[in-house]
Amino acid sequence: MERRTRYDIYADILEVIMKRGVMGVTRISYGANLPVDRAKEALEFLSERGMVKEADYGGNRGYVITAKGGEYVTAHRTVKRFIDE
Repeated sequence: MERRTRYDIYADILEVIMKRGVMGVTRISYGANLPVDRAKEALEFLSERGMVKEADYGGNRGYVITAKGGEYVTAHRTVKRFIDE
């Protein structure tokens, strides 16, 4: 099995949020198959760059994807398609 790059992990996190909507860190970490501490670090990185933003849902803090995050997912898929050919 091939190791995921940092950019693959970011794309996985963004795709999980895109598919399921507003989610907390624990659910995101499960969906992206990451430990919670690494998911927190990646979400902080993505938040600083405007790809996700914090949102409240049911009295809890969660994350939602932004338009910039959606553009990243699309670009990542395109690059992966060219590399895998």
